[in-house]
Amino acid sequence: MSTQWQIQGDYLESCTCKGACPCIYLEPPTEGDCSALVGWHIKKGAYGEVALDDLNIALALNAPGPMAEGNWKVVLYLDQRADEHQQEALGNIFGGKAGGHPELLASMIGDVLAVERQPIGFSVDDGGRHLTIGSSYEADVKAIEGQNGRKVTIDNHPLAVAPGHSLVVAKSRSLRHRNHGIDLDLSARTALYSPFEYAGP
Repeated sequence: MSTQWQIQGDYLESCTCKGACPCIYLEPPTEGDCSALVGWHIKKGAYGEVALDDLNIALALNAPGPMAEGNWKVVLYLDQRADEHQQEALGNIFGGKAGGHPELLASMIGDVLAVERQPIGFSVDDGGRHLTIGSSYEADVKAIEGQNGRKVTIDNHPLAVAPGHSLVVAKSRSLRHRNHGIDLDLSARTALYSPFEYAGP
């Protein structure tokens, strides 16, 4: 019998593309490939009887061409604060075994380079988001200011990590990761964030 689950919270992604990332429109990335850090903060959620409130997940990925074509290489980071049951639940959800939208995202993965437990931080403010993994890796992003000081948003994009939600267009202040061959040390590149909601099966 499949386990019922649902999670909701905030998500961000920060990648190597210059300008608006074409991957979300099913186009080739600006640099030939696209490497990114993606993070989720679960405000509220449960996997069966296992509570997942206030836990974080992160993913470092490299897509060798257009993201929608798959063959991603990924490192999955699980929140070190999670107990054994919570880690198993998070692994099932974000590994695609539990159904829902994460199953579609996981179908694009060609190679899981590693699954690691790390201290993961995810902070939210009105102008941006900040993801930290351990003491060395981070994605710090700030929203781009649009007309009359409002945020710039994207709707109905075909490749969505958080379907049903408008993406806020941002720019990285810092994008750093060096592990399992996914090596990043950049700033002033594309970033996006939004709320998310997933459920399954």
